[in-house]
Amino acid sequence: MRTERNLTRLDRVFARLDREPERPAHIDVPRMSRHRVVLLVATLAFYVAIVWAVAITSWLVRFDWQVMFFRPYQQWPEIHAFLDYYVVLGQRGPTAVMVAAWLGWRSWRQHTLRPLLTLGASLLLLNITVGAAKLGMGRLGPHYAITIGSNEMGLGGDIFPSGHTANAVVTWGILAYLASTPRARRWLSAISAVTSLGVGLTTVYLGTHWLSDVLLGWAAGLLILLALPWCEPVIARAEAAIFGLRDSLRNRRRRTAPAPVAVPVGAPALLAQRSPAPADDEAPVREPVGAARSARAPGYLAPGPHTARSERTPVTPVGSRRPPHSDRVPRGSSPARPLTGG
Repeated sequence: MRTERNLTRLDRVFARLDREPERPAHIDVPRMSRHRVVLLVATLAFYVAIVWAVAITSWLVRFDWQVMFFRPYQQWPEIHAFLDYYVVLGQRGPTAVMVAAWLGWRSWRQHTLRPLLTLGASLLLLNITVGAAKLGMGRLGPHYAITIGSNEMGLGGDIFPSGHTANAVVTWGILAYLASTPRARRWLSAISAVTSLGVGLTTVYLGTHWLSDVLLGWAAGLLILLALPWCEPVIARAEAAIFGLRDSLRNRRRRTAPAPVAVPVGAPALLAQRSPAPADDEAPVREPVGAARSARAPGYLAPGPHTARSERTPVTPVGSRRPPHSDRVPRGSSPARPLTGG
């Protein structure tokens, strides 16, 4: 009777992962649809509006100073220790390593470099755009502010927009961008939005960023995610170039490898154990075809000459191996009984 083993939760998870196609025929690549273009234009307008509001020292700058004077880290000190660790979800180093490990596993499973190349393209765009904006506007942070009510721009700072917030939007949002099903994309989009929202507010709580820095960081990260479909052709060409280089290296290695020696059918397979070549003054001794080879002693026998079983002298063991019996005469104590015919 056959009984099936009860699968644990971990077994079911791995069984579900094993059903994932290793070489998918169709990979869902997001395209630049009309809704995406509208959302991109709206986000870009929001980005420009935030920069303009800070540049002219509008009500947004005054609100930044009010939040800074409120000092949230003093109002709620009990959550300070937790938020010190939570803000790590926005640091580029740890988050990039975690997400790259997951996407690297997906690339290995699906035999495609698109997940890793997409992550690399998004981080490259993030460094270029956000880094250029930080250095170009040069705004100082709340801890280094000089004049109360000023926008603190052009003073050599690198706080506007918030890099933690933009990195959280891009790094966790790339998982939703690369999701294989619409349901997974919706769930991952919600999780990444909540994570990046929490990271941005955490920087305001800790006093390392103005509130307007966080707003601009959200817009900067969302712009990169929305513009990624324009990078898909470049990603596809880069993947094809890498795979082509790999194939050319494999072919070159095969051409330079020594060709295998062709062995005729029926020839002895002891090619590796060749006897040394005879000297010039010695005539080679040729063994006739079909001659029997000398038998080789088994490995379990002791070295030395061995005789056949029929040639061995029988040896009588010392003592008797039979159990004692009252009617039985020990061997060798009396002469053998005469044979009687009957």
